[in-house]
Amino acid sequence: MSFTISTSCEKRKRSPKIYGLHTFAHPGCPIAPSGPFRENVRIFLQQCAEPQDYTVEGMPVWCTLLVHENKGFVVPLYTMEESVKHSLRPFCDHCRCTGWSNHLVSKRKYHVIIPVDDEWNKPLDDGVLDLQTHLLHGLIHCNGYGHLLCINGIEGGSKYLCGREIMDLWDRICTNLNARKITVEDVSKKRLMDLRLLHGVAYGHPWFGRWGYRFHHGSFGVTEHNYEKAIEILSSLELDKIIRDFSTTDQYRGIKQIVRCYRDLSETQLISIRDLLRLMLTLKSGLPFQRNSAMAATAPSSSSRPSIRTQSDKPSVKEKSVKCRKFSAVAANLDSRWPVRRLEYTANVIVEALKEKKATNNSANAGMTRQEARDAARLHIGDTGLIDYVLKSMNNVIVGGMVVRRAVNPSTRVLQYMIQELRNDVQVNSCELEIVPEPLPEPAGKAGIDVYRDITYFYKIVLLDYPELELVRLATQTILDSKHFVKEWPFLDLEDNLLRYICRVLPTFSDLENKPTREFPPGELVLVPLHATIGNLKAEVETAMRDTYIAAESLEVIEIEGMEGIEDGEVIFGAIESGSEVWLKGVGMDLGTELRYEGGAENWTVRCRCGARDDDGERMVACDICEIWQHTRCSGIEDAGAVPPLFVCAGCCASLLPSRAHSSFEFEDFGMEPLY
Repeated sequence: MSFTISTSCEKRKRSPKIYGLHTFAHPGCPIAPSGPFRENVRIFLQQCAEPQDYTVEGMPVWCTLLVHENKGFVVPLYTMEESVKHSLRPFCDHCRCTGWSNHLVSKRKYHVIIPVDDEWNKPLDDGVLDLQTHLLHGLIHCNGYGHLLCINGIEGGSKYLCGREIMDLWDRICTNLNARKITVEDVSKKRLMDLRLLHGVAYGHPWFGRWGYRFHHGSFGVTEHNYEKAIEILSSLELDKIIRDFSTTDQYRGIKQIVRCYRDLSETQLISIRDLLRLMLTLKSGLPFQRNSAMAATAPSSSSRPSIRTQSDKPSVKEKSVKCRKFSAVAANLDSRWPVRRLEYTANVIVEALKEKKATNNSANAGMTRQEARDAARLHIGDTGLIDYVLKSMNNVIVGGMVVRRAVNPSTRVLQYMIQELRNDVQVNSCELEIVPEPLPEPAGKAGIDVYRDITYFYKIVLLDYPELELVRLATQTILDSKHFVKEWPFLDLEDNLLRYICRVLPTFSDLENKPTREFPPGELVLVPLHATIGNLKAEVETAMRDTYIAAESLEVIEIEGMEGIEDGEVIFGAIESGSEVWLKGVGMDLGTELRYEGGAENWTVRCRCGARDDDGERMVACDICEIWQHTRCSGIEDAGAVPPLFVCAGCCASLLPSRAHSSFEFEDFGMEPLY
């Protein structure tokens, strides 16, 4: 249902501030902060958001109401402040997978959420951070680095907002609050087409590229050069050559018909596949009936949520049997940096704790909250990240003859995990996840009637199944392996009465002795007045670092590099140019805390034959001999295949075979071939 202005006011004790959806966060509307993100977000919450009278998992919540200027409905924009010290998930997996493992752990995370339409008039619940149905969910650390986690417009389930409106709003908020870098993992699809491939060929960048998001890093060793070359190879494919190459195939007639149709429709000459796809996408967006058909075809399955019935309920009709999967099959398909056997062991520990709780309470429905299950598992497992990862995956799964389910307790409104013995009415799906491809679309009738059908046909036939041209296949796979994109807001030294510096703390002797493999973390933006002294700058850096990072709570800045021996009372202006990077020496960094780096305290090594040297978010397996991690795909294990109980990498296999002493294995020999 829609959320009107009158409804929003009735729900609150005092009249809330309401802002325009399409003008909110424009420069000066309603605020124009000029400081770093850590300060700007506080100003935003004080002046533009209303604190709510409840918390979610211990996190305070603020709400900003935005009215659609033309249609009159009101959209709630929620902001949640997560204290990392008290969080169940102190480390950021998104930072780890995006190459920011070297970042210091920030003290606060800010979640910006617009729930799905049906939840606009309800308070947020526990578990809200795990949902993928939000119209918008963005996360920004208090140092200004963040991640766009999900966005769902009309075709993603919203009845009122399109994806472009939501993306415009998100981009304005990030710009207004002075975010520094925001990443997005682009796995969006439409009619089973990967949009990063479709838009990459048509426009040279993903859909998010309209807002300045560019290649950040690829999976499986893909570099920016590989990505750009792949885009160039595919987008420059000439239509006449495509027709000739398909002349001996069954798809020849369909391809020729589509090309001829759109050449007749075009006012300019169509030479390449880029020209054709751009025209098709332009026509698609301009035809209402096409948009409606696309909506029907892409309605998300997650919009229909299964109801949960307790044993005491008496259904009036025969209940459908519940489908569950063995956890071993689920674990084999998870994109996890932990081996499958560790995931299974953790799941068994959790189930044993649930059994004990059930036996103690002597109740069929006795359950445990996530925190209770987490605490019980920690008695046996020290890796809290592993425990949280497994708990997130445990729903309608079978572990040791027990079915594990999670549901919200109707009386406490807290998410609980419950178990029951495996019954006959539980359907067990023990097979691996399998993606069943759509049959290749055949042109039915005249080309041009259904633009989306024509796009899908060309996408699947030409981009995914080009005959006897390995270069096209390799270029397509390179683009599909490029999911991580980033937008960076440049550091601007504004013309005002403030001096701005990017301040970085030099590594300690302990850091240098440990020969760190991580790059040094990024610096912090610090502002001081024109008349500030060296001592003032040191104090501001201390304040900024202590406020931002857990490991820097006791940091004391000793001196500024290059200005040793200069008194603290000396004025900075004229000595250090505004807008420059400043290195400082300090003491008091907490080197022993587990909450130091976003990548965690574990020192594990990635070295894969594809060239990957860091976690890229793809599924990996560790060798049981050298303990080096590498991609399962690069090791010959199918994406849906289970990892063998004992895995030995090719390098260790070669070293264990004396007869092959002269053909030693080198990871570097298997780097990705350059696209020339």
